[in-house]
Amino acid sequence: MTGQTVNLNNKTKDIRGLIAQMTLEEKASLCSGESFWMTKAIERLGIPSILLTDGPHGVRKQDGAEADHLGLNGSSPATCFPSAAGLASSWNLELVNRVGEALGKESQAEGVSILLGPAANIKRSPLCGRNFEYFSEDPYLTGEMAIAHINGVQSQGVGTSLKHFAVNNQEHRRMTINAVVDERTLREIYLTGFEMAVKKSQPWTVMSAYNRVNGEYCSENEYLLTDILKKEWGHEGFVVSDWGAVNEAVASVAAGMALEMPASHGIGQKSIIDAVENGQLSEEVLNQSVERLLSVVFKAYANRKSDAVYDQDVHHALARQTAQETMVLLKNDGGILPLAREGKIAVIGALADKVRYQGGGSSHINPTKLDQPLQEMIKAAGSQAEVKYAQGYDLDSDVTVEALIEEAKQLGASSDVVVLFVGLPDRYESEGYDRTHLNLPENQRIVIEQVAAVQPNLVVVLSNGAPIVMPWIGNAKAVLEGYLGGQAFGGAVTDLLFGDANPSGKLAETFPLNQKHNPSHPYFPGEKDQVEYREGIFVGYRYYDSKELEPLFPFGYGLSYTTFEYSDLDISSANITDQESVNVTVSVKNTGQRFGQEVVQLYVRAVNPHVIRPEKELKGFIKVALQAGEEKKVSFTLDKRSFAYYNESLRDWHVESGEYEVMISKSSRDLVLRSSLKVVSTVELQTIFHRNSTLGEIMSNPKTAPLLQRLQGIAPQSEPQPESLSDPSDAVSSDMKKAMIQYMPLRGLLPFTGGAMTEETLNMMLEQFNHAVKKAD
Repeated sequence: MTGQTVNLNNKTKDIRGLIAQMTLEEKASLCSGESFWMTKAIERLGIPSILLTDGPHGVRKQDGAEADHLGLNGSSPATCFPSAAGLASSWNLELVNRVGEALGKESQAEGVSILLGPAANIKRSPLCGRNFEYFSEDPYLTGEMAIAHINGVQSQGVGTSLKHFAVNNQEHRRMTINAVVDERTLREIYLTGFEMAVKKSQPWTVMSAYNRVNGEYCSENEYLLTDILKKEWGHEGFVVSDWGAVNEAVASVAAGMALEMPASHGIGQKSIIDAVENGQLSEEVLNQSVERLLSVVFKAYANRKSDAVYDQDVHHALARQTAQETMVLLKNDGGILPLAREGKIAVIGALADKVRYQGGGSSHINPTKLDQPLQEMIKAAGSQAEVKYAQGYDLDSDVTVEALIEEAKQLGASSDVVVLFVGLPDRYESEGYDRTHLNLPENQRIVIEQVAAVQPNLVVVLSNGAPIVMPWIGNAKAVLEGYLGGQAFGGAVTDLLFGDANPSGKLAETFPLNQKHNPSHPYFPGEKDQVEYREGIFVGYRYYDSKELEPLFPFGYGLSYTTFEYSDLDISSANITDQESVNVTVSVKNTGQRFGQEVVQLYVRAVNPHVIRPEKELKGFIKVALQAGEEKKVSFTLDKRSFAYYNESLRDWHVESGEYEVMISKSSRDLVLRSSLKVVSTVELQTIFHRNSTLGEIMSNPKTAPLLQRLQGIAPQSEPQPESLSDPSDAVSSDMKKAMIQYMPLRGLLPFTGGAMTEETLNMMLEQFNHAVKKAD
């Protein structure tokens, strides 16, 4: 920039002094972008402009008049890595970190200061059109993936923008929809991934979502942006709006947002100036937003590398390795995979020759190169195998073309094995709208069934960004979920099909048998401008487990070409408090004949909770690499949050005293080892007894039970009951009387004590009970 005379390194040390030199107009101008992707510069003060651009699985840099947010126009070539749906299925934090580093290097080479991503939104429904950009249905897995991604990018001196904060789980009416969610569900499911990422990786920016949460737009939601993000979690950077997400600029700044994007062409600036001048907005609040913004701007500028370059071939190789680990082997009957490099191999399906490797919308990347599965399979097959191709179906429509079906059947019947590539076309899932069903296109379903009728050795390879239903699965001997595997999809899937790499992906989401089985189904996508999260904390596997509902494929599921056995589960202590940590170790052995990687999953279950809890929750995972016959010991650390739920009355995380089961699993449904420990809470919940507190509640409290027992004539053992029930009767069982006493409110004793209890006596008892509890506390 021209006119810059102030040393930027010194500027970072005196941002408040710099703000003191600024006019109100200059401060307000910084709260809106200069253009579609650039922040505003102030030359007279040496304040530079920085470039933000889309991610998260590639650098989508657009220039000049061609810039747009939804990917309608072209962008500079960049490595297209697998999207987040696949990255999470790798369960490999070190690999995701390496992808982040590569994205950071490419951002430096393109002069990008902030890469917009990753997206830590939860997959509430498999119908969400943008699920390919989101990691998981599980908040813990989401958080760990986001941490690895952010740390990788920011290690290269490039900032990230953790998005979309918060409760952005559908595309339908996304710019106005009001997500109604209770506080416990908000904390346990929809905020945990963001919380983990903010606390452990400090993304330079957080992006506020389009939607409303409990009535307030996220861009002007002070509870989210200031109370939680800034004060509670300690976020140090600034909040930027999603592009076009600001409802009112003044309300956004007042709530804690610093930057409206893209440029508001002076509208936001004027609103802010007017609000400060008329006392509607405190200038101190504006100063705080500007300070947060400038701290990142100067950090980004100081970290620029003018001579940054990257090796496209090296990054493509990383994209290929990553794609190998993101793909999930769902079925492999008879060990049909890996394929032998011999005989006649039929490759069928338009997606083999025109691969779908990424989703539509703002994350759409212009790849540096692109591997097509058909060409890669021909190259890899060798001289002993003959690979032939048939299109099978029209990718641009759902209409069945009989000539294509017949060609595919003839090729399949004359071959030894068929590899059939199917999946969701671009038009089926994209940013901007949600899916309406979980089916493959009808012409693809038909080709699967028709080819299977003439060739039983059928391998199906899927290209899709989210779950599908598979009524045809009985016709396939093997199914390989390829997700949207990035620009190296073709090479990676070929490596897996021929066994040059061993599948190691595990599903980061549940595949339902039927879309109506999903817990959000009756409430998604809501009515008019409101969607209610009535399923609460029971999202994904939490719901399927609690309902004992069999999914098509469970969370955490994935097959390998080798086998693994677990043994020697050990918990370092059988008794801890909620202020202590415990170590869990387990041995894993590769009992097969080849190298492989296994994802060891750890779930925790509260054995006898007094509050509603899921059957189990993921609290740890490790991906371990093992040669044939090799055995390793892996370890986990569990702390307070591993056992806690969010207590709304405390407004904090709370651990109930009691027994907890630790389960080592191959998936959410394949539990192989379990043990337990006792955790004692150091926080006693405040109890206030009232006239409608039950006798059971009073008797279960060790501080009040003795008092109740000492009260003559009205103690529970006297079994107060209506006069009509005083004589023995077949209609009154001991269980019934016990239940009546257990759940009788204290004031219910008034008519059944023959006058021994009065309102005065009742109030005296309540005073004694509450005094006993308070004294003990």
